Amino acid sequence: MNNQVFDLKALAKFEHPEITADGQERAHVALSNPQTLWFNTGTLCNITCENCYIESSPSNDRLVYITADEVRDFLGQLKERNWGVSEIGFTGGEPFMNPEIITMTEACLSAGYEVLILTNAMQPMMRPKMRQGLAQLHATYGPQLTLRMSVDHWSAALHDKERGIGAFERTLEGMKWLRDTGISMTVAGRTMWDETQDQSRAGFDALYRANGFEIDAFDPGQTVLFPEMDEKADVPEITTACWDILNKKPDQVMCSSSRMVVKRKGADTPTVLACTLLAYSAEFELGETLEQAERPVHLNHPHCAKFCVLGGASCTA
Repeated sequence: MNNQVFDLKALAKFEHPEITADGQERAHVALSNPQTLWFNTGTLCNITCENCYIESSPSNDRLVYITADEVRDFLGQLKERNWGVSEIGFTGGEPFMNPEIITMTEACLSAGYEVLILTNAMQPMMRPKMRQGLAQLHATYGPQLTLRMSVDHWSAALHDKERGIGAFERTLEGMKWLRDTGISMTVAGRTMWDETQDQSRAGFDALYRANGFEIDAFDPGQTVLFPEMDEKADVPEITTACWDILNKKPDQVMCSSSRMVVKRKGADTPTVLACTLLAYSAEFELGETLEQAERPVHLNHPHCAKFCVLGGASCTA
C-alpha cells in the first residue's frame, strides 16, 4: 500500500494508487507474459508535433540518449530473468537522433531478437551514416528488423497540421528509400480525425498502393490506429470488477507483456517504467532492474483506461 495519507472520503479520480474515487479496488495488471522490452532512445526529436504524448522536440532532453552498453546490460538481464521476450522496441523522441542507434539495434538483432524502431523517417534517418547502417542490418538480418512510420493521417494536409508543412513529403521520401532497400515497414496513424476506421484504412490503402508500399492497411498489426491521449479528458477508472463487465482480461493490457527502459537527465543509470506512454509519471517507475520491474502495475492513469483498456491499443508489433 502507498505510504501517502489519503482522505478516502474525498478522493479525486486517479489519485489513490489502489482505490478509485468511488471507493472500489483499482484494477491491477501482473507482468504475466513479457514479450517486448522497449528502450526510449531519448526525447530529442527533429520536429515538434502539435500533440506529442511524450512532448518530444529539438529541445526536450528530459530523457537523455541511452547507450549501447546500457542496452547490452538489459539484454543480459533478459536472459538472467528468463522473461521470454521476443521483440525489442526503440522509441523516442526520434530514435535516429541517437548516435548509437545502429549499434544498439545490431546488438539486439545479433542476440536473436526481432527489432521494431519507431521513426518519422525524416532527416535523422536519411543521413548517409544511418542509411548505410540500416542497409547493412537489413542485408544481415532481413525481416528481423521492422521500422514503424509515424504517419498521422493518409493526407498531407492533416499529417502536416500535426507535424509541420512539408513533413508528409519528407516522411514519404524516407519510406520510399526503405521500400527500395527492402526494409520491412509498418505504419502508426491516429484516430483524431472525423472519419470512421474503415474510411481511415481505405485512405491508407490508397496511399500505400500509390507508392508501392507493401503494407496492409487493413491489418491492425501493420497499420496501427492509435486512440488519442488527453490527460484532461474525463475517462472512467478501471476497477477489478471492470474485467468481467468489459469482457476483458488483464493479460490483454500492454503492461502485462512489456516494460520500457529510459534514462532521465542527470541520472547515473537507466530506470524501468511500466509503460511506454507514461515516461514522466513517478508512480509508474518500477526500479533500475528488470527484477524490480516484475511487480504488478495499478491502472492509476487516464491513459490506462482510454488507450489500453477501453481503446484496446498496444505499442507492440
